[in-house]
Amino acid sequence: MKKLLFFLLISVSALAQIDRVEPPFWWNDMTHTDLQILFYGKNIAQNEVTVSNGISIKSVQKTENPNYLFVTIDTKNVPAQDLIFTFKNGKKSFTQSYVLKSRKENSRFRKSFDSSDVIYLIMSDRFANGNPNNDSNDKLFEKANRSNKDGRHGGDIEGIIKNLDYIQSLGATAVWPTPLCEDNDERGSYHTYGQSDVYKIDARFGTNEDYLRLSAELHRRGMKNIMDYVTNHWGYKHWMMNDLPTHDWLHQWPEFTQSNFRMTTQFDSNASQSDYQKCADGWFVKSMPDLNQSNPLVLNYLIQNAIWWIEYADLDGFRVDTYSYNDKEGIAKWTKAITDEYPNFNIVGEVWMHDQAQMAYWQKDSKIGAIQSYNSYLPSVMDFTLHDAINGGVFNEDKASWDSGIIKLYENFANDFLYPNSNNILVFTENHDTNRFNQAYGSDFKKYQMALTLIATIRGIPQIYYGSEIGMAGDKGVGDGDIRRDFPGGWQGDTNNAFTKEGRTKFQNEFYDFTAKLFNWRKSKEVIHTGKTTQYVPENNVYVYFRYNEKESVMVILNNSDEKQTLKTARFKENIKKLSIGNDVLSGQRFDLTNDLTLEPKSALILELTQRPVR
Repeated sequence: MKKLLFFLLISVSALAQIDRVEPPFWWNDMTHTDLQILFYGKNIAQNEVTVSNGISIKSVQKTENPNYLFVTIDTKNVPAQDLIFTFKNGKKSFTQSYVLKSRKENSRFRKSFDSSDVIYLIMSDRFANGNPNNDSNDKLFEKANRSNKDGRHGGDIEGIIKNLDYIQSLGATAVWPTPLCEDNDERGSYHTYGQSDVYKIDARFGTNEDYLRLSAELHRRGMKNIMDYVTNHWGYKHWMMNDLPTHDWLHQWPEFTQSNFRMTTQFDSNASQSDYQKCADGWFVKSMPDLNQSNPLVLNYLIQNAIWWIEYADLDGFRVDTYSYNDKEGIAKWTKAITDEYPNFNIVGEVWMHDQAQMAYWQKDSKIGAIQSYNSYLPSVMDFTLHDAINGGVFNEDKASWDSGIIKLYENFANDFLYPNSNNILVFTENHDTNRFNQAYGSDFKKYQMALTLIATIRGIPQIYYGSEIGMAGDKGVGDGDIRRDFPGGWQGDTNNAFTKEGRTKFQNEFYDFTAKLFNWRKSKEVIHTGKTTQYVPENNVYVYFRYNEKESVMVILNNSDEKQTLKTARFKENIKKLSIGNDVLSGQRFDLTNDLTLEPKSALILELTQRPVR
């Protein structure tokens, strides 16, 4: 009995030598067959490592920190099973189990989001509090305080799940919540872009199992789950920060050095090396240590973490934060590794630039990037130049001139030739980092109609930001908290419940009804998803473009003038052809295209073109 007790004590002590294993498990039948497992524990590098069942250990990498071992095994043709790693130092040894799971059927060729989708962006902490019991957590610093506009309010995964029917009713087909992994900063952690554990959902949002349930509930409705992924930085409370695997795991400076945010230095052939380094290697803010993707260990850690989440949570896509601040060669390898594993997987990168050529540089197979022999392998970018025009007040410019008014929209799309795939671009009027559209336009419903009609019918993937569809406003100048207000009805005791028709005000229903009608119409319109575009130079502040394919033709008209305008339809004969009737999607009104059209001020028409019935 004494010998058994002694053995148990030794075993417990031995097992305690491993504090973390990442990834925590893996799958068989992966294209990414080399699996590098991080083992972390006190002086673990003093041990020799073997693994059971004849599995091949390809390499064991030690670093200057003896508390880490990076063990690479070959999983090619290895069936799903439980593995046992043995760590031995002289006569002392201990073991660690590790699971290779069976991969989901056809996981590799999962369908991702594309131009047939409408993405609903949620600030996760501010949408809905489905489980008040997880608002605060004893092990996490920041507690819920709804009165603090920059604090945690209690929105969570359960709140999203409970309101998926509402999101679906809008015509949205995909959900993009802001990051859900743990962020244990003392304050301002609600946005969760400074993560402290990238394998764990923040307990104030729920659990890993809750996140799986979110995916399952979305898929049950035929909807998609897009993860907001951060490759550029972590939070300063990340568990590694007090005990880095290597000194160069992060970009280190003699003193704190913030990025200069000049992303043009990434491709500017005239840029100084110091400016380039400050952009790519400088920290985003003091609380967000900058990861060094040029370190192979870091890069592989990020690749495996991304693949782990896709496989584990059955994800349908990524939005990647601050994409163009990463080491550009490293982020290209990361992106290629993901899309090699999942050939149909879509990734949209936040490339916040103000010139189409500079944004197009970052899209996969860009001819602009090829000038410098660079390919990011990034399938999709965000149309920030379109956002610049919209958020800059284009719909407030009632009178047209050579370079003002709705010509700005025309000029934006005139540069589509720069993009390798202009159909795979995210289009939006606002997001969680910008001024609210309804703030910029004084909650003017007519201007909202024009803007939403635009992003619903032009090439690309529309993204709407939670609350826009009920007229929510918010002033970026006041602070980020104001553009991330709580969705009314998401908290117990809210007097205004905008999740239901009865709970919405007349003002909110006007916005909601229009949004739902527009995006539900869009769902089945292949001509909008993948059709060609012909646009006409605006006249009198009226913009006309056509989306068409072999089966259908849609004519979109935006009158940005504050006066009635007469549109001479003969000008558009090359697109109208013999299709003499236009049925307006929005009003149900029928227009005779053999006659001129009278357009109301600040109005939008979406005309489905048909031939006049033969009598």
